[in-house]
Amino acid sequence: MPEFCERIAEDLERLGVSPGETILVHSSFKSLGPVPGGIGEVIRGLRGAVGERGTLLMPALSWTLRPPDIFDPRRTPVNVGAVPEFFRTMEGVLRSIHPTHSVCATGRRALELLADHEKDHTPCGRHSPFRKLVETEGSILMIGCGVRPNTTMHALEEYLEPPYLYGEDCLFTIRDPQGRVYRKEYRTHGFIAHGYSHRYDRIMDLDIHSCMRTGPILGASAVRLDGPGLKRLVLEKLREDPFFFVDPDPADPGSEDPGAEEEPERRRDP
Repeated sequence: MPEFCERIAEDLERLGVSPGETILVHSSFKSLGPVPGGIGEVIRGLRGAVGERGTLLMPALSWTLRPPDIFDPRRTPVNVGAVPEFFRTMEGVLRSIHPTHSVCATGRRALELLADHEKDHTPCGRHSPFRKLVETEGSILMIGCGVRPNTTMHALEEYLEPPYLYGEDCLFTIRDPQGRVYRKEYRTHGFIAHGYSHRYDRIMDLDIHSCMRTGPILGASAVRLDGPGLKRLVLEKLREDPFFFVDPDPADPGSEDPGAEEEPERRRDP
């Protein structure tokens, strides 16, 4: 691997990432500092850290999509940053079928984790890769974006369905990889409509250090969270206080979904 790939892989190793691991990555490319080779170099470093037996996932969210837009996993852009959008277009990368909360993946477990997402009627239901990650051996890696934009928290909320979670139903049009076009109704998340903003950074108020490691990746501050450990702590807290991870404030400085780190220019799906 070139120098920067090696440095990224070494930094990930110090965070506990090992060959064969499954990691879901949220990222801010700008936070890394200058990277000769650009985003491709970063992804090569991530893939080098998990190795040929590992699996790399990234959120491919398109929550800005609304009818009459068509969700096409081959063409619909990602609206949560430059790195996952670049990843989506790479050869060998697969994408789950969901109009607003799809996930891209490559590696040994890609098919397993992405399979059946189209069966869900909510953003992060029991078939979603986000839920599968916390029910199996998987980690969440936050690079330069803190712990607040953690979409996996949606999957944990969907276990218990707190009162603020769901919004309106929406009828989406989907074009699958075989070119078939169909319509399906989904229940959307309704945080803003209910007057709440996300506070997923409050995981830091839990005993999170038992399942968290921190350190640098190039110029960025990174956090690695153990998926099953995060699930245990968050569900325990949600049962105690269903409103712990939100604030009653509709003026969220982020977006409708916490996965948004660096939103590229919006493009209509053809």
